[in-house]
Amino acid sequence: MFRALSDPTRRAIFEELTREGEQTVHALTRFAGVSQPAVSKHLTVLKQAKLVRHRRDGRETHYRSRPEALAPLADWLRHYSVFWRERFDKLEEVLERMEP
Repeated sequence: MFRALSDPTRRAIFEELTREGEQTVHALTRFAGVSQPAVSKHLTVLKQAKLVRHRRDGRETHYRSRPEALAPLADWLRHYSVFWRERFDKLEEVLERMEP
């Protein structure tokens, strides 16, 4: 998931799908400002990370985001948020004891 979202174009595509809803590859190509093959490659990475789903409708492929797939990332960040908050609280206590 980190690798998939580390690229700014992929992040922008994911955010666009999340904000605007389902879109075709052609619409995403116009949005991203890169070639259709490049958008398709980005979408493949996002699909592998389970961040987007697709459906075929005739010759068109439609993509939509799966923001719920970010839940493990949110949980991980929440865990480390508590970890760092505790560490900073302990550091603050130490610094207060060191003050003259």
